[in-house]
Amino acid sequence: MKRSLVPGALVAAVLGVLSMAPTAGDVGGCGTEVTALDPLAYALARKDMDCERCAECGLETARCRRACDPESEVETVIPATCQPLRHDGEVCIRRLAAASCGAYATYVDDVSPSTPSECEFCKIAPGDRTGPGFDVDAATEEEEEAAP
Repeated sequence: MKRSLVPGALVAAVLGVLSMAPTAGDVGGCGTEVTALDPLAYALARKDMDCERCAECGLETARCRRACDPESEVETVIPATCQPLRHDGEVCIRRLAAASCGAYATYVDDVSPSTPSECEFCKIAPGDRTGPGFDVDAATEEEEEAAP
C-alpha cells in the first residue's frame, strides 16, 4: 500500500515546484504600462544607428553620409495614423544593431532600400490603402516618395 503513495506524492511535489515559477506579470509581460513610441527619439536613435553601422561596415551610401552629418535632418517617418509602442522601436533598433554588414547595406541602399520586418510598425492588408500615410512603415522619406 505504501508503494502506490510514492508516485502520487512525486507528482504532487513536481507540480508544486512548477507552480512556483514566475508568472507573465512577474517578469514584465502582462500588467506593465504601455508607452507610445516617441517618434523624434526613435528617429534620432535610428539616425545614430545608421551612422554607427555605416562606419562599422564601411558603407558609403547617401543615406550613410546624411546619417553621419549632424546638420542633416532625420529621415525616419512614422505616419500619423500609426501608433507604435516604445517596445516596437526598441526591437527595431536591436535588430539593426544585430544585422550583418551585408544586410545593413540593403537597409541604406541608395536605389532600393529594404526595411527589416521588425521596423515595419504599420503593416496593413495588401491592397487596403484607405487612409493617408499607408504607403510607408517606420522607414524613410525616400521609401515614402518611391511608394505607389
